[in-house]
Amino acid sequence: MEIEEEEKLRRSIYKASRSIKKRDNTLYNALLSIYHDSIFVGEISQLWPHLPLVANLRCGLWYSPRFDGGTCYFKSTDGHSNNCSFNTSRLNLHLALLAGNKGGCIIVDSTRKGKRFPDSMSKTIPVWSCVLNRAIQRYRNMIHENFPDANKEKDKETSTDWDCNLHLPLWVPKTEKASIENRLDDFTALLEESGADIASLAASLRKPLRPLWISQKSVIWLNEVPDHDSWDFTPLILVSGSSSIGFLPQRTSSEFSWNYIPGAGDDEESWARGLTPDLFWNHVYDLINCGPDLCNKKVSEIVEKDRVYRAQRGEDAPQILVKSQKSLETNGHHEFPLHSEFKNIKVGLSPSTKRDSSLCWLGLTNIVVSTTQLAATKPDVDSILNCGKELLNVDHSYVYLHLPIVSSKLDRFSLLNNLPSAMKFARSTLLQAKSLLVCCPDGEDISVCVCLAILISLFTEDGSFDNGKSFKETEISKWEMRRRLVFMCKFSTNARPSRGNLRQVFCFLKSGTTS
Repeated sequence: MEIEEEEKLRRSIYKASRSIKKRDNTLYNALLSIYHDSIFVGEISQLWPHLPLVANLRCGLWYSPRFDGGTCYFKSTDGHSNNCSFNTSRLNLHLALLAGNKGGCIIVDSTRKGKRFPDSMSKTIPVWSCVLNRAIQRYRNMIHENFPDANKEKDKETSTDWDCNLHLPLWVPKTEKASIENRLDDFTALLEESGADIASLAASLRKPLRPLWISQKSVIWLNEVPDHDSWDFTPLILVSGSSSIGFLPQRTSSEFSWNYIPGAGDDEESWARGLTPDLFWNHVYDLINCGPDLCNKKVSEIVEKDRVYRAQRGEDAPQILVKSQKSLETNGHHEFPLHSEFKNIKVGLSPSTKRDSSLCWLGLTNIVVSTTQLAATKPDVDSILNCGKELLNVDHSYVYLHLPIVSSKLDRFSLLNNLPSAMKFARSTLLQAKSLLVCCPDGEDISVCVCLAILISLFTEDGSFDNGKSFKETEISKWEMRRRLVFMCKFSTNARPSRGNLRQVFCFLKSGTTS
């Protein structure tokens, strides 16, 4: 009987704590917490106004109304304790090129874990920057050995004091740092073998990359802020927007009381109700001033009005559920121009009225990876393969196929079951030398995986269409698939294919049903 009473008491305490947490983690509290943290982010960005502001997807995207440097994608899971890794699926080379061209950058993220910084900033980015520095130094040494008289003075300036050390924050234990350092050679070899464009990085970066950390607890003397050009490295200023307090203190404004939520922008599907960072900042003062009682209603009105606006223009605009998938507006903040010798595959970036400037070519193919929102703006292509759940209202001049593919979290075989039809449609289009646009709601996952399967099955490694001849002669491996993905990410900087969908692509390629 005593055991049963203890169990009942434990359950009642758990229910009470869940109820308190649910009451404190309201939509209004989340939005107001983001707004107040964004003030701190804005103050830091003004200390170095010439450095571009970059959001680490997805949480960081909420903490500023404007990211002039676009976005990057570093996951905390790649920096978890005793499980640190270097992921070639998320190379973020566009960020290194941006930092090299601008002399550095400011990266914004946040965390709910009661820590000052997320693991993405404590370890993932420091390891990434160190690996890139080491690869650049090895590339320059190789060039110097093979061409000793070329750019001798420049080599002397850039290679002699090139810092290849691993710089971690002080709160990372020394034992963990030593463990990571033992794996740096393997990480560097992994980067070199992936086919990444190290030559462009070496040409862009005059100084080695190095992270610096700033949080709301950092002490900064405003009269002693150094100019970013005065450092002997290219700074990656990592700004954690949230306070690291471990509880939810009550705060008051002129009219309302509210509870602060650290890292409120994280896991937006669980709280945002279809609201996106763009919509939030377009209506920020209306949302803050409406108060906690009317906030949910106001958000619903904003989201529905935006949905109707897009639906009237033939864009993908599904009904938003309380637990919604990431909305279209979170996509498309990459404004950094990409330069390459390949000029024939297109990748959709941000939605734009100027259709040609919204697309950039991906190699020697006629394939476009895009959002369905961009596909609705009548881009300059011949055919469209829509992988979203909703039908797309397209002009009759396009050859059109709709394959409603859903996320691997909802259906583990949805992509695999639809790839044969997608491949048949792609082969028919490409044999006629026509261009093909492959789109999905975010242009980051499903459409990227479909294009990856097409590239491997129908193209050579350098991007030349051969209708699958090279594929039949090659034993496909996960490493070869990753090399092709690195090739795609060189042009599509917002590509973020999920592990579940990549696994389905691999199973499809191994099955030999591409012909």
